[in-house]
Amino acid sequence: MTHRYKPTRRAFLASSAAIGTVAASGLFAPAVHAQTRTIKIGYVSPQTGPLAAFAEVDQFIIDGFLKTVSGGIQSGSKTYAIEVVVKDSQSNPNRAAEVAKELIVDDEIDIMVVAHTPETTNPVSTICEIEEIPCLSTLAPWQPWFIGRQGNPADPGTWAPFDYTYHFLWGLEDLIAVFTNMWGQLETNKSVGGLFPNDADGNAWGDPNVGMPPALAGLGYKLTDPGRYENLQDDFSAQISAFKEANCDIVTGVVLPPDFATFWTQAAQQGFRPKVASVGKAILFPSAVNAIGDAAQNLSSEVWWSNVHPFKSSLNGLSAGQVCEAYESATGRQWTQPLGFVHALFEIVTDVIKRTDNPGDAEEVTAAIAATDLNTIVGPIKWDGAHLPPFAQKNVTKTPLVGGQWRKGDDGRFNIVIVDNQTYPDVPLGGEMQAIG
Repeated sequence: MTHRYKPTRRAFLASSAAIGTVAASGLFAPAVHAQTRTIKIGYVSPQTGPLAAFAEVDQFIIDGFLKTVSGGIQSGSKTYAIEVVVKDSQSNPNRAAEVAKELIVDDEIDIMVVAHTPETTNPVSTICEIEEIPCLSTLAPWQPWFIGRQGNPADPGTWAPFDYTYHFLWGLEDLIAVFTNMWGQLETNKSVGGLFPNDADGNAWGDPNVGMPPALAGLGYKLTDPGRYENLQDDFSAQISAFKEANCDIVTGVVLPPDFATFWTQAAQQGFRPKVASVGKAILFPSAVNAIGDAAQNLSSEVWWSNVHPFKSSLNGLSAGQVCEAYESATGRQWTQPLGFVHALFEIVTDVIKRTDNPGDAEEVTAAIAATDLNTIVGPIKWDGAHLPPFAQKNVTKTPLVGGQWRKGDDGRFNIVIVDNQTYPDVPLGGEMQAIG
């Protein structure tokens, strides 16, 4: 499915209200110049399928972006009209690769942006690398994005940097620090059960060399890993039995939302109630957590971005909290973490185009991406190699990560509460870590 985005009336009005006062003040008011050709931005995301919750913010962000750049983006002495061509990966890696190729060959895009788990980012980035198209990606930990795309992921000696594909997000080392910082607030037996599916995320998290096992062992935790399972599982009895046998006080892993709902329900039915459940992917979204009901109280996860993060948009000057408020006002839904990162993708694209004399020149655009130094709504973005191993320093830049728990509010809805900020103290705490009741 292909979409050439034009703002819906509802989103247009909401985004106009959100950015109107800022644009009027001159924070982002494109100069009027003679229009040249249109710059096409391709965007691939999982709008349908089991990963669709990641993409529910997309239309709101793209509508607001197109409103903001409706006068074009100035690049040198020229001003370029902007078009965003969106394709649905259907939560399928093969489909993601197919639509990426369509965007490049049929739609003749100038630059690609892609988000939402390695199942989407990896095939799209790989196609862009082959076709020599500049690509920005996010919302996948950097290890599965970088290592998972190598010819031989098992042999670090063969890993090589990429020429056209650049990525921003945290890494597994940051997630492990956040999770263990949260766990350290509670008394546990340090026995951990791992839920790792047979996909790019699960294989990276469970990797015996660069994943969670060696890191947790080094911190004194004992990990029980029952092995890889296939996504969209309907029976987690084997995993639950293994965790009960190991007397696991803690459960962790990277799980699809429907799979975690199944696991958590069956765990309760089979008498397994850990003190802590810190899970990636599955409980990032209010919709998934609210669907679990009261049993979701004090489930914990990494927090990449929130309404209390201390950053502002380079496009319109809005704070993280203001963007969340605008989204909730426009959609009637709770804000979700991908909101900030999809917004940041278009912040970076705008900045790159402004710094490029010829936006149709792939080499020049790629060089501009590499030279990015921009404060965005998710924090500073700069591919300077900081806090990364040498092999990933060219293509990856990291963003902050903290930890949170889901707590039920007075309105009956669950909200994420920041309970550990040791990894990034500028994000304010909202409470302390609590054991699952």
